[in-house]
Amino acid sequence: MVVVGRIQGPYGIKGWVHIASFTDPKENIERYSPWQLGRQADQSDWRLAEVESIRPHKQGYVAKLSGIDDRNDAEAAKGLLIGVAETSLPEPESGEYYWRDLIGAEVVTLEGVNLGRIDSLIETGAHDVLVIKPEGAGDEVLIPFHANYVLSVEVAAGLVRVDWPRAPEETEA
Repeated sequence: MVVVGRIQGPYGIKGWVHIASFTDPKENIERYSPWQLGRQADQSDWRLAEVESIRPHKQGYVAKLSGIDDRNDAEAAKGLLIGVAETSLPEPESGEYYWRDLIGAEVVTLEGVNLGRIDSLIETGAHDVLVIKPEGAGDEVLIPFHANYVLSVEVAAGLVRVDWPRAPEETEA
């Protein structure tokens, strides 16, 4: 299951809900189906929810989902995650990656220095930024996900090669 959005709360009295899209671009949420609703990423409590109608509204969307028939139901659904099966996502184009495919990958410099593993990514507007946690002690490393720094991504091997200088304490020895 891949989380693509969240129910923000009720919209009106007829069971419609505000939706926050986590897709990029945000309009992609309209393309994915079927939706599953749940509270945890471990899929233990997910249930099918048919999208009866969805439309843009302000910065997000509003939707009418099967089984959510009035404001009370919509209020109870607040905070539910919206997920879709991984198989319903399109294959990324060449040079594009899903964040979930990068998280956990080992990051190695041109010199063969292991910087750690990708813990998360930050969306900055210009370029996403890799947040790398070292294997042992040390500060996290932030590297822009840009061709100037990220030389190769081997999703199947869980490896990202970067052109990034060594930390000062590694070069002084």
